[in-house]
Amino acid sequence: MEPSTPSIAPRNTRFLILIAALSVAIPAAVAVLYLLPKGGRLAGIDVTFLPKLNAILNSLTTLALLAGFYFIKRGRVAAHRAAMLTAFVLSSLFLVSYVIYHAAATHTVYGGQGVLRPIYFFLLITHILLAAAVVPLVLMALYYAFTAQFAKHRRLNRWTFPIWLYVAVTGVLVYLLIAPYYPWNLGR
Repeated sequence: MEPSTPSIAPRNTRFLILIAALSVAIPAAVAVLYLLPKGGRLAGIDVTFLPKLNAILNSLTTLALLAGFYFIKRGRVAAHRAAMLTAFVLSSLFLVSYVIYHAAATHTVYGGQGVLRPIYFFLLITHILLAAAVVPLVLMALYYAFTAQFAKHRRLNRWTFPIWLYVAVTGVLVYLLIAPYYPWNLGR
């Protein structure tokens, strides 16, 4: 006889369905932003500060991820949990800010030339692809942690942590490379 298995299984299934739905919906919503025409949807709202805010949020996410890694390597589970939840909240705030910015702002074209141009596009493309891929990984890592499936949590985080860290760091680098080409920085 398996005590409590029947009551836990439906709850787990609901969480897994939610994770799967979010893993599809979030990247799809971001992709749709690029397809919709710009202008008018958030008329009158100044969003020019959001790219810098996004870079700050990504920088803070990087620090939280590194702190979480540091803490878990030293067996400080409570501090690890706090750091990782902080990273998750910061990444979530980034996502909201990113969606608002791209719903309102016009597309900025990268104007750099020479060796920086292919570096920028490499960073941008890998950042975008891995940002979409990291969504289900982070959500599953949180699920495993909250359901005390620590062996699965550790196994998954061998992939999740470096990808999430890469996405956070490259988000800042992409901002630094494109910032000079924002219309408000060009005097347009």
